[in-house]
Amino acid sequence: MSRVLVTGSAGRLGRSVVTTLAASGYEVIGVDSAPGTPEEAAATLPADLTDPGQAFEVIARFRPRSVIHLAAIATPFSRPDSVIFQVNTRLAFNVCEASVALGVAGVVVASSPTVIGYGAPGGWTPSYLPIDEEHPALPWNAYSLSKLVAEETMRTFSRAGATRMAAVRPCFVVSPEEWTGAPTQSGHTIVERLDRPDIGGVSLFNYIDARDAADLLALLLERLPDLPDGEVFFAGAADALAREPLADLLPRVVPGTEALAARLTGTAPAFSAAKAERLLGWQAKRSWRTELSKECA
Repeated sequence: MSRVLVTGSAGRLGRSVVTTLAASGYEVIGVDSAPGTPEEAAATLPADLTDPGQAFEVIARFRPRSVIHLAAIATPFSRPDSVIFQVNTRLAFNVCEASVALGVAGVVVASSPTVIGYGAPGGWTPSYLPIDEEHPALPWNAYSLSKLVAEETMRTFSRAGATRMAAVRPCFVVSPEEWTGAPTQSGHTIVERLDRPDIGGVSLFNYIDARDAADLLALLLERLPDLPDGEVFFAGAADALAREPLADLLPRVVPGTEALAARLTGTAPAFSAAKAERLLGWQAKRSWRTELSKECA
């Protein structure tokens, strides 16, 4: 049985990752400073991975074959910018450094679509649509900058040793309970995001079910040895979190996108997961149209 250490195992995405990996036969070690890691984890440790000593201690104690690094301050502007940047970048650096030094075979780091710069107060328009991994990165706040730094940290350490590494940019993560009315990470319900384009429009109506993102991470662990080192993948649903086609809706919330958005016909999303499909054979299975509780819709 292959051992995987999941940081941020009690988080919105981490819980689904632990459950999915355990169901796939992995021995999962959960690491989180907060309670809530699923009982499917073989062991749980409340370590503070911003401390390099604790990061090395955790990896040395459990000797995992792979690490999925999800731990972070996950919401922009939820803490002072200096705290968000320091915590997120230290976490990524410490986990990557300890993994390489102690011979972990593979590491996957969680990044974010925010690195491309949407929502910038001075205005922003995409270079093209749909957005893929080649789109220019233009972070404008501490959170998005910290995630871009995490990607570069991953790439740096991938060149420093034998550990295979990759990063995933999960779209707006929706946990299973949020389909039945629990608040999302923004504090709004899914129905509020659907009914108020001013909310979902800031992030270009991107989203992904946490279980689909977990499936991608599980596939990535299997395929890391066969992939070019340091790859980055978007993980998004196959449609937009919107009741109208983005060809009509996006220009109303992101001025200047009329011509670009015309390519997004039907229910097509603004973010492309074609790379994950091409290299990993992954496609999102779940949509708000199939998962949203009828009582909530």
